[in-house]
Amino acid sequence: MKIAIYGHYFIKDAQQYVEDLLDALNKKNANIYIEERFLELIKSTFKIDVDYNTFSSYKDLDESFDFMFTVGGDGTVLRSIKYLRDTDIPVIGVNIGRLGFLATVNKEKISEAIDNLQNKKYTVKERSLLSIKTEPKIEALDDFNFALNEITLSRKNTASMITVETYLNEEYLTSYWADGLITSTPTGSTGYSLSCGGPVISPQAKSLVLTPVAPHNLNARPLVIPDDTELKMRVSGRENEFFLSLDSRIMTINNQTTIHIKKAPFTIKMIELNDYTFIQTLRKKLLWGEDTRNK
Repeated sequence: MKIAIYGHYFIKDAQQYVEDLLDALNKKNANIYIEERFLELIKSTFKIDVDYNTFSSYKDLDESFDFMFTVGGDGTVLRSIKYLRDTDIPVIGVNIGRLGFLATVNKEKISEAIDNLQNKKYTVKERSLLSIKTEPKIEALDDFNFALNEITLSRKNTASMITVETYLNEEYLTSYWADGLITSTPTGSTGYSLSCGGPVISPQAKSLVLTPVAPHNLNARPLVIPDDTELKMRVSGRENEFFLSLDSRIMTINNQTTIHIKKAPFTIKMIELNDYTFIQTLRKKLLWGEDTRNK
């Protein structure tokens, strides 16, 4: 197996699990590549005797890789798309964070997960992404203009609400008067959108959801739309600037900006081990429908 490993941060508590991952892969004679910055973090914490290959950009990854392991939490899986992009490399997350809705491999079961990968006891699920363009053009979006969870417009430096004028396929929908507006993929439906009252959407559903953040209009509710819908938005408010966020990446843009959002032309491949299906994760980690009367 040819394996890429990525982590965004490294904490002392993670040492044992990183060692377990490397040991288990080395026992399988895997060809291991570690993201350059993550390897530096590892080496600053404990000694590594093996001279591992590294990668520092999506340009270093190609179809010859079998899998990418992320080490961290759900946020680390989201950040990994910077490297995965349209490479078709499946990703699987080792959870050393909290919820672990995307990073589903239990940190105590790393070796078992690798055995399942080698024995092909898994399925590959495709997850859709969102892409964004702006008028005028924003240089920060030139090389990385997509998100796996959601794209959010929100207020900045003010306690006042913003108004988000919203069009679906060039047809005017409404002007949301709220703290912000979330455009979420099915993957992101269990994240920020859910916290703001949005629905849970099955990962393979061909849908997007618009979820207003703390809307002042009582009839402004989350709206599920087909994922081939193209959205256009403009923001106005008492301040001249507002926040635009793509998953965990945040930037400031001004009120003269027009935002265009649509489904990205590629998908991210996520590994679903036979013991970690979406339904099982929903039930175990979100306690879906749990009722003490049923125990």
